[in-house]
Amino acid sequence: MAQKPTIPKGTRDFSPAEMMRRQYIFDTIKGVFRTYGFAPLETPAMENLSTLLGKYGDEGDKLLFKILNSGDYAVGLTDDEVRRFSKISEKGLRYDLTVPFARYVVQHQNELSFPFKRYQIQPVWRADRPQKGRYREFYQCDVDVIGTRSLLCEVELIEIVERVFRALGIRVVLKMNNRKILCGIAEAIGYADKMMDITVAIDKLDKIGLDNVKAELLERGLTQDAIDRLQPILELTGSNMQKLDKLSTLLAGSEVGMLGIEEMRTLFGYLDRERIDLPVELDLSLARGLNYYTGAIFEVKALDFAIGSICGGGRYDDLTGIFGLKGLSGVGISFGADRIYDVMCALELFPASVNCSTQVLFVNLGSDEETAVLPMLRDLRDAGVAAEIYPESGKMKKQMEYANRRAIPYVVIVGSEELASGAATVKNMQTGEQRQVSFDELSEAVFSC
Repeated sequence: MAQKPTIPKGTRDFSPAEMMRRQYIFDTIKGVFRTYGFAPLETPAMENLSTLLGKYGDEGDKLLFKILNSGDYAVGLTDDEVRRFSKISEKGLRYDLTVPFARYVVQHQNELSFPFKRYQIQPVWRADRPQKGRYREFYQCDVDVIGTRSLLCEVELIEIVERVFRALGIRVVLKMNNRKILCGIAEAIGYADKMMDITVAIDKLDKIGLDNVKAELLERGLTQDAIDRLQPILELTGSNMQKLDKLSTLLAGSEVGMLGIEEMRTLFGYLDRERIDLPVELDLSLARGLNYYTGAIFEVKALDFAIGSICGGGRYDDLTGIFGLKGLSGVGISFGADRIYDVMCALELFPASVNCSTQVLFVNLGSDEETAVLPMLRDLRDAGVAAEIYPESGKMKKQMEYANRRAIPYVVIVGSEELASGAATVKNMQTGEQRQVSFDELSEAVFSC
């Protein structure tokens, strides 16, 4: 019995049509990154587990895909023995691109010029439960600058967000917060030692709702009184500056909280002067669950399609310190290509030209015609036109149907009449219009998707 072909849950095949759309997203994002002086970088799909573990919080560590040292390493061992042998797995698939980036920076620090600006577009893997908009294998498009604490870097990243989504045609809102403010909130409600527990819980507010977040905070050891003091802070209203003014009163006794407030005032001041054409909101429930964030944090959501965040990131002051290089601050944002793709498909935002891999198809009507067509085909390709010839001679109807299925916009016909006249018949497959173009001028004809 033949094996049924399948792929692992949470992964996907991408057809040529899908890949052309995905490449459009990647090319658009890369173009914006390069405009701001970021250079490309790639790191291996797998990292040492010691590099990955402990960087994403307890919940993140549970989602790491671990790799056996060899395919037969565990043969003959019981499950209990497998769990006890620590060296059975010493590597894992990367969870994100930021931690590998920090590892790279430390490993190659003597070769780099700081501030170091890089972008990275590669797949990452998470052992999550697959669901709509959430995959086990997906691409991230990261842009980071490391080696400076200047808030101008945050402003630059916000501008990149604005330019990318404007180019893609997606209306978005950028939500911001600051981990220092969250630390101040934890201090203000009397639980500075549970800052991570609080952030992990409130980061789920949009997903599970306020009542479930309260229940989780109780499970994590907070008292009802502390939760009652936290709720009005999370529900502050008004403009960004008005929220910061109210926070200044609530967090007056927290040095770290006041520092976060001042950073956000500075950022919003920059944005006002830059006239950023992007709605930016201070969202005090935004926490970003990753352990390494220390300052401003970002999350981007589509306004016209219900899906999770499609972009996120923040400031990390000492991620490289884990690998032995202290005090090297960085900030970055990651664009979720897969969710962006889903949004653009749902809203039909891809331009028609994206679906066009071949612009011109030459029909194949026989050996004499084939001999005449091949030089023309070469001339079109030399002129930068994506062109091909149907590989087998046959009925015109079959070849026209092939062109339609491939969404090829132009078909060039060279038959006995065309050979006699020295002019090819060019058919626009979208309008049905036909015109005659001399063989010598064919490469100069305008073909566009």
